[in-house]
Amino acid sequence: MFVANHISWSDIHALNSKIALRFIAKAEIRSWPIFGYLVAKANTLFIDRSKKQEAAKIVNITAASLIAGDNLCFFPEGTTTDGKQVLPFKSSVLQAAISANSVIWPVAIRYVNKDGSINTNMAYAGETVLIESMLEVIKQKNALVELHFLSPIKTSGKDRHDLTQAAYDAIVAKLA
Repeated sequence: MFVANHISWSDIHALNSKIALRFIAKAEIRSWPIFGYLVAKANTLFIDRSKKQEAAKIVNITAASLIAGDNLCFFPEGTTTDGKQVLPFKSSVLQAAISANSVIWPVAIRYVNKDGSINTNMAYAGETVLIESMLEVIKQKNALVELHFLSPIKTSGKDRHDLTQAAYDAIVAKLA
């Protein structure tokens, strides 16, 4: 299971350019124009976060997917940021990695300008709507993304809260 900070819809494309992944996403994305269709066709697991009973269901489905050999990716912040900070991680889905005796691979994502500063124009965060974000990304010349695949974290003998904190700490340390 890959676990990453989340800045933009383009994170998915950046990650998939390096390794084929099945993503876990909020259910609302399914209704987005174009992206919803594409994400659904990519075999995404959708979470309805408005229903508490969905948590156990998605953990079971995710664990089965990991056991079947899928490479899954999850953005545990639950939302995007402008890339200048990493929000606290939510831990429930990481239970699936424990149930599947899988490994967690933290990935630190950063969009940078040529001078090394954070490129907030790549972010899909705040009040920005999808079409605005798409247009902003298209305007970028030579956009740079850094994908840092960090040391894997074994799940055996750990609880989901410890694993969540370990993944969060690894990503924050890399982006500091």
